[in-house]
Amino acid sequence: MARMTSSTLAIGTLLALGAASAAAQATGAAPATPPQRPPLVVPDPVPGAKPVVTERIKVHGASLDGNLEGDSPDRDVIVYLPPSYATSPGRRYPVLYALHGYSISNEKWTTEIRTPQTIEGAFATGTPEMIVVIANAQTKHNGSMYSNSATTGNWEDYMAHDLVAYVDAHYRTIARRESRGIAGHSMGGYGTVRIAMRHPDVYSAFYAMSPCCMSARGAPPAEMAKKIEAAAESGTSEGLDFMTRATLASAAAWSPNPKAPPSYVDLPTKDGVAQPSVLARWAANAPLAMVDQYVANLRRYKAIALDVGDMDRLKDDTAELHRILETYGIANSFELYHGDHVSNVADRMQNHVLPFFGRTLEGTAARRTR
Repeated sequence: MARMTSSTLAIGTLLALGAASAAAQATGAAPATPPQRPPLVVPDPVPGAKPVVTERIKVHGASLDGNLEGDSPDRDVIVYLPPSYATSPGRRYPVLYALHGYSISNEKWTTEIRTPQTIEGAFATGTPEMIVVIANAQTKHNGSMYSNSATTGNWEDYMAHDLVAYVDAHYRTIARRESRGIAGHSMGGYGTVRIAMRHPDVYSAFYAMSPCCMSARGAPPAEMAKKIEAAAESGTSEGLDFMTRATLASAAAWSPNPKAPPSYVDLPTKDGVAQPSVLARWAANAPLAMVDQYVANLRRYKAIALDVGDMDRLKDDTAELHRILETYGIANSFELYHGDHVSNVADRMQNHVLPFFGRTLEGTAARRTR
């Protein structure tokens, strides 16, 4: 089984801790003993599964041109073409856009969700074929948050427009919303909810796996704030601990400032003092605060799914999104499974995420009951 990296594990245990827990750590309080991690759940290869074709390409994003961080607008993208793609030249396919989490690239994520094996396994066990696309959203500070920002570039627009347009132009897709889905894990789960709420004209179904960053945050504790302010002043975040760097990445995504070089951000603290105006901008990007504005958009979705592990600190926010959708009468499924932030991602991809889109996207072949 694959080794779980410390950075990947951290998104579930640090990013969701909140300022209070981080403050306790910063002041030297003894941390609570973490629960024993569950084993990884990875499906075995399916005997006789037909291979998919993996293509690695670069896709330019006009939406990312001129970003103040200086990240390349030419992004690495992995495209998985289904087994019948080469032998059925007259056939067109639905497309799933899958979004990776913070601190990792799309390449690293494939080792966690075990693609292409899990895609092949899903198709071999009855999921109708589709194209799967995974773009690299790792930025200078380790993650774009899939948000529009002068500092990081307009990542929401890149995902919803530039990437979709490229894929539709270069592959045999069914180029309509009814045949497109979006899914992601952790930061990618956040991006999935954020982008789906705002772009129902592009997608017809979405699946958020353990989404992070759902609720508004407070200011970081004093020691962390000091590190963030020093990093922003220096223009580099390399060497920062996970949570500190993630907080700086959040500032780059949600509180950009083109007149504040070298990092071009407004921080949630100044000289250690919380900045309410900046925190308000961050809150405006929290899906649990945004969702009421997008009820009409969310009603347009054919299917919505949410899942999270019962040992994941993100479970309460995920359940809250489910509750809010239920309050508005918006149909959605919510599953709390046994596991932590990363223990089940490969199994979820093969046996839950891909079958979900096989059932909901238009243009799939005849379906078998799973």
